[in-house]
Amino acid sequence: MPATASSPLDAPPLQWGVIGAGWIADIFARSVLGHTRSTVQAIGSRDAGRGAAYAQRFDVPTVHSGEDAYERLVADPNVDAVYVATPHALHRDHALLAIGAGKPVLVEKAFTRNAAEAREVLDAAPDVFVMEAVWTRFLPHMVEARRLVADGAVGRVVHVAADFGGSPAYDPQHRNFNPELAGGALLDLGVYPVNFVHDILGAPDAVRAVGTLAPTGVDMGETVLMDYPASGAQGVALATFEADTARTASITGTEGRIDIAAEYYRPTSLTLTRGGRAERVWSADAPLGWQFQVAEVARRVADGATESPVMPRAATLEVMEVLDEVRRQLGVVYPGE
Repeated sequence: MPATASSPLDAPPLQWGVIGAGWIADIFARSVLGHTRSTVQAIGSRDAGRGAAYAQRFDVPTVHSGEDAYERLVADPNVDAVYVATPHALHRDHALLAIGAGKPVLVEKAFTRNAAEAREVLDAAPDVFVMEAVWTRFLPHMVEARRLVADGAVGRVVHVAADFGGSPAYDPQHRNFNPELAGGALLDLGVYPVNFVHDILGAPDAVRAVGTLAPTGVDMGETVLMDYPASGAQGVALATFEADTARTASITGTEGRIDIAAEYYRPTSLTLTRGGRAERVWSADAPLGWQFQVAEVARRVADGATESPVMPRAATLEVMEVLDEVRRQLGVVYPGE
């Protein structure tokens, strides 16, 4: 794992096919086209109008539309790798389509609805590259934070915390609140702070959660305690649809603390505090930020790897198991589980 973030422009190019033409696919395209050597070769959308509009915005050569749009996209010989940008509830099926076609696949977070679906996807791909799109793990400030922790800059880590709260208007049909689409704050926002804790501390020995539910039965918000008794560390992850939170993160150790500035999940700055004073402020000026994970996929695929050491398959499963346990404690069940 590199000690410093490499330039995305140094990664080899890939021709991407994108499944789903929503706003998240827009960010992906802007990151790919403006900040890597890769291209978006094809868009797959069952809505022909949305697919055509996406292709026009980003000069995408091929539009696959209609009921079999996704099947034709993964079979497209000009597509080197597939990005799944559909709602959580559809990730399993669309990832399996790409894997069945032998195409490396980057699956938007949350990876699937639950750990059972995640295992099914990963088990289907023993020889195909698969990665969850936890783009935060690849950002320059996270590379630096991990380096500082590994170098002992904060001593023994005893506490890790992160939050992500927003306040979307309540609409029972919107994907945020619709159980049919695996809605809820946890899979939409909570995946960020839980991943942050896991990135630093790994899989917890125990999970405790408290929260509230929306009228549709999905989670409106939760506070998650992740316990690591062997090391004496604890992690706290907060997610909510009821309020705009500070969106900051911290890593506290016996000899210092790393504070990551607002919107820690985007390119930002960090401050190392030791002995009661800010010893170092570090920042990286990078637009958007998804280009770092796109470059990671390109490098690993070129090397013939089936996963990334920064966001390995085991991490996806371990985080999904935490999310499953949180939902179990809150009483959130998706249709068909």
